[in-house]
Amino acid sequence: MSSKAAVLQIGPYPPWDQEPLDAAFEVHRYYEAEDKQALLDRVAPRIRAVATRGELGADRRLIEALPVLEIVSVYGVGFDAVDLGACRERGIRVTNTPDVLTKDVADLGVAMMLAQARGVVGAEAWVRDGSWAGKGLYPLKRRVHGAKAGILGLGRIGYEVAKRLAGFEMDIAYSDVAPKDYAGTWTYVADPVALARRSDVLFVTLAASSATRHIVGREVIAALGPEGMLVNISRASNIDEDALLDTLENGTLGSAALDVFEGEPRLNPRFLALPNVLLQPHHASGTVETRRAMGQLVRDNLTAHFAGRELPTPVL
Repeated sequence: MSSKAAVLQIGPYPPWDQEPLDAAFEVHRYYEAEDKQALLDRVAPRIRAVATRGELGADRRLIEALPVLEIVSVYGVGFDAVDLGACRERGIRVTNTPDVLTKDVADLGVAMMLAQARGVVGAEAWVRDGSWAGKGLYPLKRRVHGAKAGILGLGRIGYEVAKRLAGFEMDIAYSDVAPKDYAGTWTYVADPVALARRSDVLFVTLAASSATRHIVGREVIAALGPEGMLVNISRASNIDEDALLDTLENGTLGSAALDVFEGEPRLNPRFLALPNVLLQPHHASGTVETRRAMGQLVRDNLTAHFAGRELPTPVL
């Protein structure tokens, strides 16, 4: 039997992360097992760590199936898919990978806004399919600079989004649990509905929890209105998808740009028929540089735990 700590890996990592993880630990790949229960029956008594991804997490059923589990290390900043209550009950540590992905997520959020506002995807198709030559100029789109931006959640990612929007001379406001001293001249608006009402573009950048589930519901979306744009680079659970789809279909919301979806990658097919939504495959942190840093931080947390050292980025 290996002297290395046994780790249950919930989802795949890139090769540059997989290889050092395999070298440092006794890794059991849950996601590759055809009979996952049989794998658990065989290895559960030895599993001391779970290595997972933000959207996959670790639910109570899995945690309770691992009697000697000590730590859940999340490859991602979001940990809402990890049952923190089950972890607290057992004294299981939880870590994530904040900061290393913050600026890439912000970059993509702003890119999504620009692409949607200026019709980048449709305009590219207009050139490729001959419409430019055959039909003339592409339909006019909307200006970004000087517009009113709302940031729902001015944490690490929301702050970086706002910094970038300042470069477009946008009028920036934000909602959070309280005003932030680092927000400078940006306007604090406590109520998300009021924030949406003053916004041309509303960015959803807050951490997901049971308290934030569907915080962007029908009232917020209605306040954003038929000229407004919703950009989500947080978690799908923060938005009421049924309300979003209804309003995109009937035109009471102007447009949306989304990197996350309920049930992804099998998103609601209603999205695919909509001309006023930009769809992205949950890849806001998807750069080589960031993913390497994320994988390193997952391993650093595991290594620190088993060496009895302070965890670099603890959640619990």
